[in-house]
Order: sequence, then C-alpha cells, then structure tokens
Amino acid sequence: MKIGIVSNLYPPEARGGAELVAQRVADRLYERGHDVFVLTTQPFEGVRSLFPRVRERHMEAVYRFYPCNLYYLKSDGRMPFVLKALWHVIDLIGFCGRRAMRQVIADEQPDVILTHNLKGIGVAVGREIQLQDVPHVHTLHDVQLSVPSGLLIAGKEDKGLNVGKPREWYERAVTWAMGRPDVIVSPSQFLADFYHERGLFNDSRTEILPNPLPPDEIEPRMKRVDGPTRLFFVGQLERHKGVVELFRALDRVEGDIELHVVGEGALSQFVTERAARDKRVKYHGFVSLGHLISMLSTADAVVVPSTCYENSPTVIYEAFQVGVPVIASDIGGIPELIEHGETGWLVEPGNVDALAKAIRRCHERRESWCETTRTINERAKPYHIDRYVDRLEEILRDVVG
Repeated sequence: MKIGIVSNLYPPEARGGAELVAQRVADRLYERGHDVFVLTTQPFEGVRSLFPRVRERHMEAVYRFYPCNLYYLKSDGRMPFVLKALWHVIDLIGFCGRRAMRQVIADEQPDVILTHNLKGIGVAVGREIQLQDVPHVHTLHDVQLSVPSGLLIAGKEDKGLNVGKPREWYERAVTWAMGRPDVIVSPSQFLADFYHERGLFNDSRTEILPNPLPPDEIEPRMKRVDGPTRLFFVGQLERHKGVVELFRALDRVEGDIELHVVGEGALSQFVTERAARDKRVKYHGFVSLGHLISMLSTADAVVVPSTCYENSPTVIYEAFQVGVPVIASDIGGIPELIEHGETGWLVEPGNVDALAKAIRRCHERRESWCETTRTINERAKPYHIDRYVDRLEEILRDVVG
C-alpha cells in the first residue's frame, strides 16, 4: 500500500511521545514494503516554506511546510492567552494545511492516510482527506481535540474553558474540521471513552491499540548497579508533568537517593538551579533514545508524577522494556499500563505525601524490586512494535478494502 502519515511535528522537530510513535510506525511500515510518505511542519523560513516540499529522505519521504498562522507550534508556551485563542481559531480552519494536503495527495495518490496530532498543522486536514475520497485513520494522543491546550488538570475538570458554551462551541468546530475518520485508533481506553462521552467520533469505528515500544531489541538489566537509589524523571519539564511536586516529595525522603532528570522545557532553569544546590539531583537535559535506554538500565524506578490527564506515556513502555518499575500518578490511561504493587506504584496526582511514601518504599525495597526485572520486562512484550504494526496493517487493509 501507499500510506501517507500526517503529524503536526516529526523528528527532529519533536517535543513529546506522539512524534516518536509516528516515526516508529512510519519506519516499520516502510521496512515491511509499504510506500510511505510523511506530511509535517517546519518553522518559517521564507515564502518557499509555505509550500510542502520533500526536505529529507531517510526511509520515507518527509514533506515539510510552514502552516500560515501567528506563530510556530513549538513557540506556544511563551504566547499570551489572546494570541493563543486566535491561533486556535486559525488552526481549526487550517487553510494552509488543507492546501498542502490536497497538493501532496495529488502528487502521491495514497491508498490511505494515517493522521496523528493535527493541532498546529490544521485540524481541518481531516476533512480535506475525506473530501479527496481517501480512506482516513486517525490516532489519538491526548485531549486537545476537546481541550485546546491539551491539558486537563486533576481537580480542575469542571473549571474554566473545560465546561460551558466555549467548550461546546470548540468541540462542534472540531467535529466539523475533523469530519468522520473511518477509524479512530486510541492507545488507551480512557482516551476513547473521554471523547465518546463528549460526543466526538461516535460515528467512527474505534480500535484500542496501545503505543508501540522502541524498535530496538533491548535486553533487560541483569542486576542492580551498586550505589544510591536512582530515580529517573523523563519528559517535558513543564508544571503539569509534576516536576515541582516531585522535588517537594524528594525533600521529604531521607536516604542515599539520586534523582536524574532528563528532558527540556519551561522549567529547565528551575531544574538547573535545583541541581546546582542539591547534590542528589542530576540534570541531563535532552538525550538520545539509545543513551536514555542505557541510563534507565541503572535506574531503580522511573517516576511519572503528572498532574494532568495522560494518555499512554511512552516512557512507561521504555521503563518496562528495561525491566524497571514505575511510580506514577493514578490518572488518565496510566493505570491501564501499571499493576499497582506488581510493576510499580500508583499515587494520587498532586499528592506530595503519597509520592514521597512511594519513593521511600522504593528506596527501602530496591534490592527486592530488582528481582522483578524479568516479570516487568515480560509485561512489555505485548507492546512490541511488530505486534502494533500487525494490527495496524489489518486496520488499514480493512479501510482500504
């Protein structure tokens, strides 16, 4: 099949797990003999960047363009509310994204198109695919098609723009812009239920397909590395990821413990300053996936203390692949991955005392938890990328047929 993949960001332009999933799937589909191309975005680089062109060929051809809007997607963190609101309106209409999609469809003549996050490339790309009479499969990654920011914070579900007429108007606009995809793929039951309860995608077939592991075959750690208890936080350094709560919890736990922080974001300076005055904190910034896996092989636990509703964090899959338990917030799709007391611990989101208790328990039982490496690694096998792509190919064949 000729398969088009559309994603608002695509490596090396990336900031989260969704882009990595898109790339892993594109690469593996190509390796299986499919003709694959990608449509994604880039920062503004003059008039030529407004039109999609093949900018690189690794395995799949990657078309990049700058969608006409007030700013590039990755700049949204420092923009004022009014500018963001207008940006979302323009993005819903998605004129540039629709034009780019029409051009690429005309050039490539795909059998089917698989879309990932569309915020930032133009939500109405979905409708354009259907108007061009191309089968359409959309993969969900977060709540941004109902909550524009993509952030639904625990304890604030019924506050602000999450309720009332603004939310209803936005969801109606999204329903128009997305049209009716043939299939919705959701990595978690939580996210599928979230959208169905809000009236979105009820006319599309829904498939639950957890995210795939990294494609490299990774051997689980064989034994615990001597030294302090090593905890790892891996992800965006943003307030909603629970970074501040994690530091507060660490302050309440005594003992020989190190917290390794991997990632970048608005709180990078905050973490840098904390690491400078606290020898227990080690800040690594951004690291490659291969380096990350090597680092995780020395970990006693990975911590995912999010205060927002997560879908299916890729770092949990990566931790399980190495055989490392996960301490995580009991929110969103996370409980679908972690068996409390078996593959990690679930704690109330935002509860610093509960998080500190879980860290203390991990510290006290670090030797015995290392003995569960094989068990945890076994739980990762159903998420192997080949199993994911096997099922995805079945879905795509059904849609094309």
